[in-house]
Amino acid sequence: MALAAAAGREDDGLIGTMKVFCGRANPTTGSVEWLEEDEHYDYHQEIARSSYADMLHDKDRVFKPMADAAVKIVEKNGFSDKIKIINKHSTEVSVGPDGDMQCYANILVTELFDTELIGEGALPSYEHAHKNLVEENCEAVPHKATVYAQLVESRRMWSWNKLFPVHIQTDNAEKIIVAPSEMENCPGAPSVYDIQLNQMPWGDFTVLSNVLTMFSVDFSKQVNSSPTYHTMQFEPLVSGRAQVVLSWWDIDMDPDGKIKCSMAPYWVHSDPKNIQWRDHWMQCVYFLPNEEPVVQGESLYLTAHRDDYCVWYNLHKTRIEKSKSNFHGERPVCECQAHLLWNRPRFGELNDQNRTERYIQALKKVLKVDSICLCISDGSLLPILAHCVGAEQVFTVENLAVSHRLMKKILKANHLEDKISIIEKRPELLTSADLGDRKISVLLGEPFFTTSLLPWHSLYFWYARTAVTEHLTDSITVLPQAASLHMVVVEFKDLWRIRSPCGSCEGFDVHIMDDMIKHSLDFREAWEAEPHPLWEYSSRCLSEPQQVLTFDFQKPVPQQPLGAKGSITLQRPGRSHGVVLWMEYHLTAESWISTGLVQKPEAQGECLWNPHCKQAVYFLNSTLEAKTQDSPQTVTYALEFNPKVGDISMDFRLVS
Repeated sequence: MALAAAAGREDDGLIGTMKVFCGRANPTTGSVEWLEEDEHYDYHQEIARSSYADMLHDKDRVFKPMADAAVKIVEKNGFSDKIKIINKHSTEVSVGPDGDMQCYANILVTELFDTELIGEGALPSYEHAHKNLVEENCEAVPHKATVYAQLVESRRMWSWNKLFPVHIQTDNAEKIIVAPSEMENCPGAPSVYDIQLNQMPWGDFTVLSNVLTMFSVDFSKQVNSSPTYHTMQFEPLVSGRAQVVLSWWDIDMDPDGKIKCSMAPYWVHSDPKNIQWRDHWMQCVYFLPNEEPVVQGESLYLTAHRDDYCVWYNLHKTRIEKSKSNFHGERPVCECQAHLLWNRPRFGELNDQNRTERYIQALKKVLKVDSICLCISDGSLLPILAHCVGAEQVFTVENLAVSHRLMKKILKANHLEDKISIIEKRPELLTSADLGDRKISVLLGEPFFTTSLLPWHSLYFWYARTAVTEHLTDSITVLPQAASLHMVVVEFKDLWRIRSPCGSCEGFDVHIMDDMIKHSLDFREAWEAEPHPLWEYSSRCLSEPQQVLTFDFQKPVPQQPLGAKGSITLQRPGRSHGVVLWMEYHLTAESWISTGLVQKPEAQGECLWNPHCKQAVYFLNSTLEAKTQDSPQTVTYALEFNPKVGDISMDFRLVS
């Protein structure tokens, strides 16, 4: 008897039979609100967004579809008398004459893994299964997993974890903004950063060690989920600064290790030209608590700590004695507040000196010696830049308590606590007294808000600007002065797979699941854009970028909708998988910041995307249809910005 179990992605949801509540970003308030929806809404949204097709296109994977589709698929393939679907968590399954299973299983088939291997609770689930559901000498598929690590130095990746000094050149001297000491010494966030390392250029990091085999888990034997650690000795290949541990895993599907499934990145992969693309399992980036100088050939020890859900790493000059059985190392917890407020891309954005320089140059153009500035953004350095450039007085609104505390620390570290006033209020609640009874002459924003999911959600800045109108001078200068929505039709090398039908998987007919996903995508407003960090996904522009909507921040939010209709002519051959949308912020008439394409497409359409932002992707219907060689010539579009809800509705259609 075989027992099979599967884990969903972290964003998989439960299908309910009653009213459901869905969290949605509200650009008009800058907050996430919970909305009551029809009972079918969550069902269709979760199926539409689940990306199960991506898993099915993974030819190396073991896969079990959703329980409600599994029954129909089993029946269609003629296995109803062989396979029983138990729609329960494995820890709730009972064994016995009256139980879910009449006897203990002798084969354990599972898919309980995430990018970190154990982040979805694989170890406790295996531990429970061996104690309660399977025979003592059972076989497991997969049979074994092995975790690997490699120590690297990378300024780019380290910039995702620490705040670098910010250099500001003024007319008189260079000023430097520094991070608080507790931020420098903070071990960082407890969560792994999982990314597509296969898109990381070789020149963006320096390998300091060979690939180290950190630990293995034999799933056919009793698994222990208790915290533990594993240490490997190594000698650095070159001298440098140890900052980041890159990690991945592979699994032996069979006891002999003849059938393998590997997550190894391109520079260590056994067959780098034929790497199986995956979006459900990627690679891990772990940040050491502090960067450490290492010397070529000098013996060091890398320790992988784990509990039942997380892995983290430490570097040592001496071996940890196993006799210290209670030593497992403390899971890293942010102590400085920054890692609670800023995610990894946000750290990278703040450390982008070229981006910062654009804001500095724009501020130099708009600020005067008597400028009274108000900044509206979450955890922004703009108020400090404005002060350093020469504004007379600077106020900044920090609505979030964590953001308020962090900015106070940064101001104190730079001796600016008496120079910049932090107001812990929502913009609409500002009073004249909060501003010292002075009118604001320059309103600033990056804009950046932690609740923004899609590019246009940061239009909350426009609503905040409208809310503070009474506190602004008649000749107000707003930076950025405007924003614009841009789009381009693209062909993805691989990302299209998450919306592509599978048809059959290892001989199993799974059209039922394909039809269910397509139906869910057609349900209500499921056809909408979704956020993706496109620097991680190879793509080609089939059209030229096009500006479609403009938002004038010099004026309040209008009462009437803003719309645009038209068509995009495709300039290059290829499959039109989707339309990418992003915002550009016009700091001045000559300067802008793009959250999407950062340069014009290459001759063949190669794209270079802003690595600090997620772009919006609207997958076209053709992605779900049979592939054809004939590329459509035009994509028509209709977009409308609704000022009442702050969102943009859209429709795109392929025209031959």
